[in-house]
Amino acid sequence: MGSVMGPGCLPNMDPGFAEGSAVKTDNWKEGSKLHFHDGNGNGMVSEVAANRPNEYMSFRHLGFVKDGVEDTTSDEVKKWSGATENYTLKGENGATELLVDMEINDEYKAMFEKMWPNALAIVKELAEGTARTTITVSAEVNAPVEKVWNCWTNPGHITRWNQASDDWHCPRAENDLRPGGKFSAIMAAKDGSYSFVFGGVHDEVVKHRLIASTMDDGRKMRVLLSEKNGKTVVNEGFETENENSLELQRMGWQAILNNFKSYTESH
Repeated sequence: MGSVMGPGCLPNMDPGFAEGSAVKTDNWKEGSKLHFHDGNGNGMVSEVAANRPNEYMSFRHLGFVKDGVEDTTSDEVKKWSGATENYTLKGENGATELLVDMEINDEYKAMFEKMWPNALAIVKELAEGTARTTITVSAEVNAPVEKVWNCWTNPGHITRWNQASDDWHCPRAENDLRPGGKFSAIMAAKDGSYSFVFGGVHDEVVKHRLIASTMDDGRKMRVLLSEKNGKTVVNEGFETENENSLELQRMGWQAILNNFKSYTESH
């Protein structure tokens, strides 16, 4: 059993755990079923154990969901089936405290202790109206996750795919792949007319799965990898800046990701 406290509210909290994830349910009444999924049909099946609006919410976990199919009877599920995840809201002087406690096996404890602070920070931003706009781009790469990870993180590879169009290139890249490690890449027009440095600091690194970073201008960026049938889905979420339109930013980041896909599949 563990607990985390922070001000906030109770919207969908899953983006703090995985880009593109969501909760699917017909309603939030006690006894109703929920699917917590990652956008690819995988996740958990649970039920609402208690719901007292603006005060308390409890989920009872029943099993896994894989490719949209529920598993509530396997030996792996039996290890923790029936565990609860509880949310308590306490209001005082115009502020709200959110307390989260979970019953969980020790093998998952460290993972959730890393994930919850980020999830609660998102809830706080949403509740206080300070959340930035986040855009997610994605690509399915026809390569195993080990190769995708290497091409994404190795500077020798980064310099070969990190450009949105043929008239740009990335002559230099550095990547200290650890929490607190810095990364940078020089983005330059091939005609020498313009260049800039894109960089920041890594906040969280889970090998072959997740890289969460803070860019030099304070914006957040998350890259999530998920493998399925020998292919790897790359979801990249980033907070937007104010100089360019949202569509232009989306197009630019997607173009770089498409270039990464082509490079990785051909090398």
